[in-house]
Amino acid sequence: MASPASQGGRPRQPSLAQLRAFAAVAEHLHFREAAAEIGMSQPALSGAVSALEETLGVQLLERTTRKVLLSPAGERVAARARTVLEAVGDLMEEAEAARAPFTGVLRLGVIPTVAPYLLPAVLRLVHETYPDLDLQVHEEQTASLLEGLAHGRLDLLLLAVPLGVPQVTELPLFEEDFVLVAPKEHWLGGRGDIPRQALQELDLLLLDEGHCLRDQALDICREAGRDENTPVTTSAAGLSTLVQLVAGGLGVTLLPRTALRVETGRNDQLTTGYFADPAPSRTIALAMRSGAARQGEFEEFAAALRGALRGLPVRIAEG
Repeated sequence: MASPASQGGRPRQPSLAQLRAFAAVAEHLHFREAAAEIGMSQPALSGAVSALEETLGVQLLERTTRKVLLSPAGERVAARARTVLEAVGDLMEEAEAARAPFTGVLRLGVIPTVAPYLLPAVLRLVHETYPDLDLQVHEEQTASLLEGLAHGRLDLLLLAVPLGVPQVTELPLFEEDFVLVAPKEHWLGGRGDIPRQALQELDLLLLDEGHCLRDQALDICREAGRDENTPVTTSAAGLSTLVQLVAGGLGVTLLPRTALRVETGRNDQLTTGYFADPAPSRTIALAMRSGAARQGEFEEFAAALRGALRGLPVRIAEG
């Protein structure tokens, strides 16, 4: 058998058609059956196998009038050919998944002050509308989520905006008001016209450092004229703990409307009050890398999610 042919001094490489033809012959040890399996004519199949032998420079088959046998080299090459063809099949499946929206893995990062209240709607939407989507949820604070997005660990974020981060595109979902949560019998309980200035002297309870909701609450207090030196003596790692501290009489706090029913609905030691218009609020959005390959898919997902959230006490953003 001649040495492999070359073009421009570089060895020729076998084609996928040649490998597919040889793999079929190696499995059936019969040219007619192999040709029928892969939909080739028998002469074309024989020519592809001969071309592969020429390209590789080895004899792969021992042909007789009655049967076809694999040579020792053919045994080894057949195993390699099957591996290559399986890998190509996997590659084609991946490409098909990439072409088909809402398939494959979607790694969604969510902040803790959103996750318990919006994930039911997100999961229901995925289950009912995108059943082929493999949704993986990661609950982390904002800084960690942005790091994960920048380095490709996460695909999409669900969090409070604006972020003010370059190369991150925000897809607003809704705006929601903050509500004052206070101990039962508090003088502001039940009111619907609380002025922001009331925050100036209240004993305010906040989340720990690192939560964006803490920063938002402090911004609201500064806008209300609260002295930045007014101490915040108690903080909590999560909203549930924060509400329990309020129920125990340690102070008041601010909750987003989406969290109100979950966090206060079963505690009769709490009261709520609503701010006069314009009430302090926050905006929740999806965030993605600018120019992401799945940008169209993420924009469609944001539009579907806006529809799924219309039953919440929020102001849905325009698409």
